Amino acid sequence: MNAAAQGTAREVGAAFLKLGLTSFGGPIAHLGYFRREFVERRRWLDEEHFGQLLALCQFLPGPASSQLGFSLGLLRAGWLGAIAAFIAFTLPSALLLFAFAALSDRLASTLGQGVIHGLKLVAVAVVAQGVLGMARTLTPDRPRALMAALAAALIAVSASSAMQLLVVAGGAALGPWLCRNVTARQGETFSLHYGRRLGTTLLCAYAVLLLAALTIAPGLPPLGQVAGAFYRTGALVFGGGHVVLPLLKQAVVDPGWVTNDTFLAGYGAAQAVPGPMFTLSAFLGERMQGGYGGMLGAVVSLLAIFLPGLLMVSGSLPFWRALAARDQTARMLAGVNAAVVGLLAAALYNPVWVSAVRDAEDFAIALIAFALLVAARWSPLGVVAWCVVASVLRTLWM
Repeated sequence: MNAAAQGTAREVGAAFLKLGLTSFGGPIAHLGYFRREFVERRRWLDEEHFGQLLALCQFLPGPASSQLGFSLGLLRAGWLGAIAAFIAFTLPSALLLFAFAALSDRLASTLGQGVIHGLKLVAVAVVAQGVLGMARTLTPDRPRALMAALAAALIAVSASSAMQLLVVAGGAALGPWLCRNVTARQGETFSLHYGRRLGTTLLCAYAVLLLAALTIAPGLPPLGQVAGAFYRTGALVFGGGHVVLPLLKQAVVDPGWVTNDTFLAGYGAAQAVPGPMFTLSAFLGERMQGGYGGMLGAVVSLLAIFLPGLLMVSGSLPFWRALAARDQTARMLAGVNAAVVGLLAAALYNPVWVSAVRDAEDFAIALIAFALLVAARWSPLGVVAWCVVASVLRTLWM
């Protein structure tokens, strides 16, 4: 099958705008929406091609659902299609979170504080659900479960942000040894309108910008520092979605640009909107202190966190056929994914639990929210409503 472009950017944009307005439930749910829309309904590609794209996006750092959407747009309508897919899928949630950030100063009242605390409790339930779901999928055997537990322990006892990167690197190193039962998928690959030369250029751009973000950006003016921090986060996070939480905290809370309470309130608000989790960067960019924020801060943060993942996936596509056929690649990915489960489990405790759950009543609200997500299968929007209403009523009662 030739999965090369057969459509138009307008067609791609319309399809992804619908998804950007309705895709609640986080990155794992997004993958299901994409499969139903583009494999079953529109038949832009078959199951095998979709599976190959999905495997690549899960292997690479960055937001997997956004990378998959970008790739689908690229295959369907070339570069204009890729850009249309990204903008249409990202813009609705980015605008909603920017608006929430702009209005958050008006939430200083008792009622407003109840709303904010309710959003923190949402984060507890959603991250716990994410840990549970990822553990079931990504640590199905004893070696990977032990890798996840070790990763969580190392993150929990170390306050160093470098430990997160070491844990992910350790997962990649141990994967070929501990995950020898994992094998690569085989099958016909997709076709592209460009080859390895452009792919290499895009990967080099990713690497050069990452090097600049690590070495040059800390000495730049404020917006340059912000761009570097968000680019580093987008370039180094494996697993996307909720896994970005600890790296984002290190990027914006530790330097004092955003308070921990504001950070968790924004994370909770991100559960109430459709679209990719990485649009939380629009909220954080607007709320930056010290003259960093506002509209410009939101735009810079949003583009900087998505750019590395899009460069990486578009640069890797021409090389993926050869890489995907290797068992060694699949085993490294399995090790990375196990480490990511441990990283997210550590983040569930600190900062999410430590900052949100103050007493038994908070624990009860969060536990009910978790049960509504996992057992009752409520939508995230319904769980947001529960946590916010319960928190506001409790605040007013007190």
